[in-house]
Amino acid sequence: MFRIVNKKELNSAVTLLEIEAPFVAKKAQAGQFIIFRVDEFSERVPLTIADYDREKGTVTIIFQKVGLSTNLLAAKEVGESIRDFVGPLGIATEYEGIKKVAVVGGGVGCAIAYPQAKALHKLGAQVDVIAGFRNKDIVILEDEMKAVSDNYYLMTDDGTAGEKGFVTDKLKELIEAGNQYDAVIAIGPIPMMKFVSLTTKPYGIKTIVSLNPIMIDGTGMCGCCRVTVGGETRFACVDGPDFDGHLVDFDELMNRNSIYKEQEAQMKESHVCRMEKLAHDLIQ
Repeated sequence: MFRIVNKKELNSAVTLLEIEAPFVAKKAQAGQFIIFRVDEFSERVPLTIADYDREKGTVTIIFQKVGLSTNLLAAKEVGESIRDFVGPLGIATEYEGIKKVAVVGGGVGCAIAYPQAKALHKLGAQVDVIAGFRNKDIVILEDEMKAVSDNYYLMTDDGTAGEKGFVTDKLKELIEAGNQYDAVIAIGPIPMMKFVSLTTKPYGIKTIVSLNPIMIDGTGMCGCCRVTVGGETRFACVDGPDFDGHLVDFDELMNRNSIYKEQEAQMKESHVCRMEKLAHDLIQ
């Protein structure tokens, strides 16, 4: 069992949990992920590591409440435990040769972009962070991002915080202003990573994306996490999750990730309905 030692609601849909997992914390690196199970009856769900503290023996995860498992996880409180917390899994991000970088995060993807910026900042690289959200109400990790970047640019679709526009607008502006990036690291919704990659391709800038396909075992045996990169089949759990954004078949990835959306929605609805009925009966 893995105990929750800290919990914070970053906004109405995004939760931060700090989990006591000393063996995972000992080996964790930016870019890697864990797989959790809330209890023995739950599904296995991958989440990228948002932070870790080797001295405390804790690992931080940040996630959006979108399905049954993430809602169950978010319902846990400090002092409670979850059944499984396996990791670190995947290949850590490689930073060799990166002296100047743009780290681009979209929505809850900023939780994954943060450790990338933090690691590069610690290595002495010049870090420009571009964070994008729909509006001011869902902005997360602003202070944390500012602390590990040389320049922080906040973009919102509606202009209610930072600048109005998309992350690709700011990225293109910075590139055309003469910023010579050794790499761009983009993490967020698949369409965002796709268009960041399309933005950087004409300039020949190395672009790293962190992929989030359907995953079960995290060891490459089930084959569910397969993605097409450069025309070849790769497995995100053991070959990634980082890949060259200019080679990823994003359209295929989006199609595969949407296969079970209807079933996921049904599971979430039926579970919430039962819980609401139970709460109502107890109150009565």
